[in-house]
Amino acid sequence: MSKLKVPSVQHLARNWRNTPERTCRKLVSLVENPPIFNYNPLFAAVRDMLVFNQPYDEIVEGICRGVKRADVRGNLLGVLPLIRDHFASVAPDFVQGIDRRYYSIGRGLMVPFDPPLLYGAGGKLTFPWFSFWRSNPLADARLSLFVTLVDELLADDPDLAAADFQILDFSVPKVKRLKAEQSKPPRQLRIIDARDIPRVSEPTKLEMLTVFAEGYFMAVAELSASTGRPGEGQTRERDPRQADFFDDDPLTPS
Repeated sequence: MSKLKVPSVQHLARNWRNTPERTCRKLVSLVENPPIFNYNPLFAAVRDMLVFNQPYDEIVEGICRGVKRADVRGNLLGVLPLIRDHFASVAPDFVQGIDRRYYSIGRGLMVPFDPPLLYGAGGKLTFPWFSFWRSNPLADARLSLFVTLVDELLADDPDLAAADFQILDFSVPKVKRLKAEQSKPPRQLRIIDARDIPRVSEPTKLEMLTVFAEGYFMAVAELSASTGRPGEGQTRERDPRQADFFDDDPLTPS
């Protein structure tokens, strides 16, 4: 069984529920039923393409060679052209990587935050966040919590505080009805200006973080009791680019 690890800021928001008990059940279920693939190759592709200027064709070849399952390969390759086209239209003057930060949510729980990159174009700085989930991206209270936490992290860094915060959402748009030939609609890039997302108030934020922390430690205790390994995974940090159950967007069946 996978171990319960400390989630990233994005996965904290995604897996938050409105009570500690529901949060605990969500985290336990993700450990017991981990997703069947993750988006690690796309994070690497973004870095290689934009920070290291690796040619696009070489990145595609690397995914084709390194990802064995055809359905997973097709899913990843469905996103790459959207990334390429977006940044070709933006034409950044420079792109730079950013080091990991941490957000303390209480009870000694330090949640990692791995900013993907920062770029400048036309004298303006932009901080893009990549959301690769095919379905059910962050929305409503969870999206507001995520943006609120990221705002605080950006504000603490003089290099990031002045940047425009964007969310690049690569999910499939929701539609009420699909014709038979449209049963597998393609992804589309939706650019969300974080300024348009309502923030949660300070009291609400503290309440939400307390609920998550309590649910997290309840899940640690429950999983530890079932495996006989007390406290395992309780304070271990997590890299969201590493494969584990927090990459919880299962592959849509072909």
